[in-house]
Amino acid sequence: MITATQGIRVRRAAAVAVTTGAMFATVALTAAPAQAVTTPTIAAKTGFVMNNANGGQLYAKGANTRLSTGSTTKIMTAKVVLSQANLNLDAKVTIQKAYSDYIVANNASSARLIVGDKVTVRQLLYGLMLPSGCDAAYALADKFGSGTTRAARVKNFIGKMNTTARSLGMTNTHFDSFDGIGNGSNYSTAKDLTKLASNALKSANFRAIVKTKAYTAKTITRTGSTRTMGTWTNTNTLLSSYSGTIGVKTGSGPEAKYCLVFAATRGGKTVVGTVLASTSTTQRATDATRLLNYGFARLG
Repeated sequence: MITATQGIRVRRAAAVAVTTGAMFATVALTAAPAQAVTTPTIAAKTGFVMNNANGGQLYAKGANTRLSTGSTTKIMTAKVVLSQANLNLDAKVTIQKAYSDYIVANNASSARLIVGDKVTVRQLLYGLMLPSGCDAAYALADKFGSGTTRAARVKNFIGKMNTTARSLGMTNTHFDSFDGIGNGSNYSTAKDLTKLASNALKSANFRAIVKTKAYTAKTITRTGSTRTMGTWTNTNTLLSSYSGTIGVKTGSGPEAKYCLVFAATRGGKTVVGTVLASTSTTQRATDATRLLNYGFARLG
């Protein structure tokens, strides 16, 4: 027969056993956390990735290091144009000889604009962002800058680029050209360019342009006839190689090396990032792919 005192002891022992078991169960549940996502290695000198929803940092490598940015500068060119009050995308711009002379003098990337053609602002934006036309960039700066001379208008437009950069908190950025062919003081950072791209993507027109793989435009020639300008192909190869890519812009140059500002959306989540000074066109895409995969893995 079990006495009352013995019964109390048995119940206490059982309670201790249950409590101890619960503690071990809790330890077992918490001792095996989810496998950590491995931080990728990139060839680019600097890189930055963020969650577009809240600006939260997902990856950083030299994110605030000032570097030459090449044609990723054209993101700001497009941003300034698309921010103009009462913008008419169908307004026509007559292509000037100065634009083609500039291309030849600088051996610059071109949208193959022909002197005398009347090209719409919309078409110039596609020519700017897909084939990275420096002639299109010049035409837009001349059109949307203020002043009585072309030089004054271009200077004013570049001033607008810098004013916009300051308004976006791009504290490590300065532009001295409309296309990235710098004059000694054209620089930004991976973090600043990512911030710029995130803001620019708020524009439906910008989004439509930078996600386009190819674009064919027809323009009015100096004689009044219609000419097909040919097809512009987007230099951003991620649009074909990485599912969910929505932009944004490539850049390259002797000083800038190989740059890419990129963005992709998967499962309702958008990741935006930048790599600067990578080692080749292929490598910058590889770098961006690694960072996008890492960013989406971090978001879960």
